Amino acid sequence: MLQIEDLKQELQAQQPKIEYLKEALGYENLLKEKRELDEQAAKPDFWNDVENTKQVLKQQKLVNEKIGSYDELVTMYEDAQTMLELAEEEEFANEEEQEAFLQDIKKNIRDIVDKIEEEKLSALLSGEFDANNAILTFHAGAGGTEAQDWVQMLYRMYARWSERHHFKVKVLDYLAGEEAGIKSASILITGTNAYGFLKSEHGVHRLVRISPFDASGRRQTSFASLEVMPEIDDDYDIEINPADLKVDTYRSGGAGGQHVNKTESAIRITHIPTGVVVACQNERSQHQNREVAMKMLKAKLAQIKEKEHLKKIEDIKGEQQQIGWGSQIRSYVFMPYTLVKDHRTNCESGNIGAVMDGDIDQFINAYLKAASLGEL
Repeated sequence: MLQIEDLKQELQAQQPKIEYLKEALGYENLLKEKRELDEQAAKPDFWNDVENTKQVLKQQKLVNEKIGSYDELVTMYEDAQTMLELAEEEEFANEEEQEAFLQDIKKNIRDIVDKIEEEKLSALLSGEFDANNAILTFHAGAGGTEAQDWVQMLYRMYARWSERHHFKVKVLDYLAGEEAGIKSASILITGTNAYGFLKSEHGVHRLVRISPFDASGRRQTSFASLEVMPEIDDDYDIEINPADLKVDTYRSGGAGGQHVNKTESAIRITHIPTGVVVACQNERSQHQNREVAMKMLKAKLAQIKEKEHLKKIEDIKGEQQQIGWGSQIRSYVFMPYTLVKDHRTNCESGNIGAVMDGDIDQFINAYLKAASLGEL
């Protein structure tokens, strides 16, 4: 059948890409590294050196995930091949049954194409912190309730994106708006390469729509900023002088139950030399909140230090970014037309509903590809 032959050719066209990906990932080297790590972990004295154990287990997890992800792609390809063979040999009861089976094969091939793109991008993530979890911090710009509602929309968008990628989301800090929306919030997104993918989202996001909070139905422009930081391991070598810290405690304002709201367990830490501020309120105790806040501070300082190629924390100056016109990385237009446009890569989408539901991979992919080619 002509349709089966077309599907065969489409599937076979993916084979060279899978082979190229194998080379790009250094698959054979990964297998060798896995064997070496497994041997280390099997030694009788492996658990004696706590720091070394942590490093080996972390690397072992990363290597296993890379190998497992590529192996999953190969299995998807082989399964699609088997289904095509069955389609040629099977005697279907009717045309509808045959068509449904061919549609399943088409979907499998689309999934393979998407998986190849995902793996190609993972191969591009070679930064020091790319494999780490990501900390996202949202801030509303000027504009009161309208801007705070925009923050809530973005918050939901990244939560939905995380669900699509089977990443976990944990709320670290949450300050609700007076009438609606969110003034500011911080979340931890846990998953391999979470920071590598989401670092492209750092910046100011602009919204244009008819405001539901304006009785006159006028078009409004709102801004929100998003900071993206890698979660840093405790053993990462970055020194922070305790004398440089201003620590404030306050009563939590977000969701968290009676215990959180009735005690001054929330923590805000200001790094005085740089002006960098972090906060955490959603843990059970002040001690836990302080621990998480310090982790966030370390992450932010390490990120700036790496970005600016600085040798000492003392050389860091806090980033001052205006949450307004001229500084946006992306615009989301609901009216008079629908369009999402990234101003760094010119990547566009007219399906704004899907984007707000977490379908932002096209923007992330475009940024990573441009960055790998030195176009940003």
